[in-house]
Amino acid sequence: MFDRSAHAYFPRPGFFLTIGKSNRAGNVQAATEFCFSFDFDDWSRLAKDDPSAFEARRLALIEEFLRQFPQPEQQRLRGLQFRIDMVRRRARTPMGACLKISSMMWESLLGNHGLKSTLDTLSGYPNHPVPAKSARVIPFRKPTR
Repeated sequence: MFDRSAHAYFPRPGFFLTIGKSNRAGNVQAATEFCFSFDFDDWSRLAKDDPSAFEARRLALIEEFLRQFPQPEQQRLRGLQFRIDMVRRRARTPMGACLKISSMMWESLLGNHGLKSTLDTLSGYPNHPVPAKSARVIPFRKPTR
């Protein structure tokens, strides 16, 4: 069995979400007064038994969460949610979607315009030139039968 307790931090000062474990249901609360009860087993059962109800519940919860932000932030977050939804829709498997979304998160942290480079710039960290990415492209040949 894995520990379902988790902490997630969002790109807004003082904003965080904590999913704790209490009687198999986690209490989720954010600094923005967004709070809901999260029961992993309940969500898992709903996803297996009634995928359309799961999706409707997921979308309603996301909408409720996004509505608490000022309009400019809502637009940015809705754009991010759209990208996530498209990755999920286009992925062949749930694991494929998970890996792609994880890659998106790492890119937003370590990419050229990611959080790390922004923080390095703000802290006066010496800017190191980004090495040019180059590679020799080798054409694939169709196998002869």
